[in-house]
Amino acid sequence: MGTLPEPFAAWFAGRGWTPRPHQLALLRAGQAGESALLVAPTGGGKTLAGFLPSLVDLARHPRPGLHTLYISPLKALAVDIARNLMAPVEEMGLSIRIETRTGDTPQNRRARQRADPPNILLTTPESLALLLSQPEAGEVFAGLGAVIVDEIHALAGTKRGDQLALALARLGRLAPGARRVGLSATVAHPEPLRAFLSPSGEAEGVRLVQVRGGAPPELSITLPEGRLPWGGHMGLASMPEVYRRIQAARVTIVFVNTRAQSELCFQALWRLNEDNLSIALHHGSLTVEQRRKVEAAMAAGKLRAVVATASLDLGIDWGDVDQVIQVGAPKGVARLLQRVGRANHRMDEPSRAVLVPANRFEVIECTAALEAVRHEELDGDAPRPGGLDVLAQHILAMACHAPFHPDDLYEEVRRAAPYAALTRRDFDDVLGFVENGGYALRVYERFRKLFRDAEGLVHVRDQHVARQLRMNLGTIVETPLLKVRLRGGPVLGEVEEWFISTLVAGDCFIFAGQTLRFEVLDGVSAVVSRGGEGEPRVPAYAGSRMPLSTWLAARVREIINDPRKWRLLPVAVQDWLKLQRRQSMLPPKDGLLIETFPRGGRWFLVAYCFEGRLAHQTLGMLVTKRMERAGFGPLGYLATDYVLATWSAFEPTEVEHLFEEDILGEELEEWMAESSMLRRTFRNIATIAGLLEKNHPGQEKRPRQMTMNADLIYDVLRKHEPDHILMRATRQEAAGGLTDVARIGLLLARARGRIIHRSLNRVSPLAVPALIEEGREWVAGGAEDALLAEAEALVGEVTGGAELFSGLLAEVTEGIAIRPRDVDKPRHRERPRRNRFIRNAPKSLGQA
Repeated sequence: MGTLPEPFAAWFAGRGWTPRPHQLALLRAGQAGESALLVAPTGGGKTLAGFLPSLVDLARHPRPGLHTLYISPLKALAVDIARNLMAPVEEMGLSIRIETRTGDTPQNRRARQRADPPNILLTTPESLALLLSQPEAGEVFAGLGAVIVDEIHALAGTKRGDQLALALARLGRLAPGARRVGLSATVAHPEPLRAFLSPSGEAEGVRLVQVRGGAPPELSITLPEGRLPWGGHMGLASMPEVYRRIQAARVTIVFVNTRAQSELCFQALWRLNEDNLSIALHHGSLTVEQRRKVEAAMAAGKLRAVVATASLDLGIDWGDVDQVIQVGAPKGVARLLQRVGRANHRMDEPSRAVLVPANRFEVIECTAALEAVRHEELDGDAPRPGGLDVLAQHILAMACHAPFHPDDLYEEVRRAAPYAALTRRDFDDVLGFVENGGYALRVYERFRKLFRDAEGLVHVRDQHVARQLRMNLGTIVETPLLKVRLRGGPVLGEVEEWFISTLVAGDCFIFAGQTLRFEVLDGVSAVVSRGGEGEPRVPAYAGSRMPLSTWLAARVREIINDPRKWRLLPVAVQDWLKLQRRQSMLPPKDGLLIETFPRGGRWFLVAYCFEGRLAHQTLGMLVTKRMERAGFGPLGYLATDYVLATWSAFEPTEVEHLFEEDILGEELEEWMAESSMLRRTFRNIATIAGLLEKNHPGQEKRPRQMTMNADLIYDVLRKHEPDHILMRATRQEAAGGLTDVARIGLLLARARGRIIHRSLNRVSPLAVPALIEEGREWVAGGAEDALLAEAEALVGEVTGGAELFSGLLAEVTEGIAIRPRDVDKPRHRERPRRNRFIRNAPKSLGQA
């Protein structure tokens, strides 16, 4: 067992390959019917290892019907794997049918696949859930022999992962003999992933195959010519260096962290593209046709570079990519390695990548990430418990497949690892909600979706309910979007509704790699034309900024606090930290440094938390509420990945009380009750759970209409049934996920008794980036001159001279040119009055 039979041995030999030990290990596991989790470096042949037992079995015992199900988090990855898998099948002359099934698969092919499944089907969690909801699912999956979950780390711990885990539990009933294989290159917590794969929900049932070695990646940091920026997060100052690296390579993927940043970097590279190199743009808001065109061009070797977001950072195997450029700090070590692995996608060749930090803090973060890679240390949070909204959708889908008894389905669901600790009360409450909406909603006919027969079996009420479910399946809830359509031409993609609402006819914005002129809002489309005059804006996307991982944040604090590690940093950053130590002090590794100082008739408070932008946003809302009670007159706040800055009318004193742990009690409850965040969270949960429907036969609900419906239902439940299962799920998700309350709690616990307050008479060096960002928040109309004067004085205060002003002047001028406020949040046309900003602040949570 575990040796390659013919024609596989000949195929490997013909390519000059020797089967790797982990490939043979998975072959042995497959032949023994065992499930396995394979953790191997990028380029180590993981995908082939996962499919090898299935290919060998199908070669030895050809048979019709579905044998192996491959599940990918990305449609593009499924298509790419199908293309790569066809090569060995055709070269060995195997009679194996391989097909893909995603949201882009034509309806006629989907119907054929249900009636006559291929031997190997490559799909996504959403498409699998749809298949399992069909009455014929039992016949389709009865002969299933294997399930392969690729990039499993990207699914576990997410709502899509919850959906997949529940689907795997159902497959365990339909095809109890099917083994499972998980594939990943970046796993920080292998035990939860083994449990995720296991048919029993317990890690012991899954063999761990972990590969050590492989060529270590070659990573470096590049800085812009001239002065290193103090603030900003776009990295545009380094585009000349990025373009030169593209010129010197065959194929480059330029990864960025946000869609807005991808548009800006693409525009900057095109302005530099005197050689007319083929450079493309790829992000999730472009149309499917545009993305597929870019992917095909990459696969055919027709592109020199592509600027991409996370839409391309999972597993795509383009062998000609010889370098990756990461613009902006990576925000996580595992995420960085995932992206680096796209270059030189071969285990024995080092992947080459360049990190391009956008500012001084990001230089430290990039350095911390490189040190972690060098020591082979990964970050990442363990998967959280499964969402009740996803469970509600799954329960209805299972009723659409076939009647079930609640006791049987409860036991089945608990075999999915995210739901292993699910209580019977929560299960029954979710089932009751799906059945009739719950106590407060049962009087409405449209919420009655299930009924029970005399034997206690649960049935779907009618085919209309089943049809509605299948039209709305999935756990990805988009922020309200509007299509961008060229007048007389095609749809270019989608942008968020709030952004379009800030435009008037004639305004220009950058999208799909071009400058567009907004003309009119026509139904669910923004009609635009090419070109236009004036300063273009850049659409942003709510929640699109990646959070700084807890583990990497700790490494950043460690580097800042230990001068012995400064040798790893550029001289400019070393001098910056030395200046901070001289004028104030360095943020402690395990405590919390808070600085206060006057400036421009206001008092600033800067807290060096290093817990990520989302956590700092929530903390800012809570701290300013406490400042208001203390009479400090808070005027606003700003959150970056590294610091929280507030500004107020009066000097904050006894600042330690502003950061006590009890802030997560009364203030948090009051803020959550007053803010719009609970309503927004409820809308998302209600959409996934099936209370709200995005799609109806022949029509699509407008986002504004869905929001109004969600608000009405939210008010009814809050008044008449506050313990409704969806209200419980909303509070749990809002407190534990969207607001990063857990990270705030860790921060405050770490700082207990270790808060150091420095009362300064002027801004400190480390506070300069936050003040630059704060100045940009309010710049509008003719305020550019005032901002430049402010910047000059600011640098003079910190440096004691005008020597560094030229670099900062260019940086701030660039900031005005690209209007960074448009990148981060909707435009403020005037400075808000006191308290108005704080009252409205929760509405912008996640837009930065």
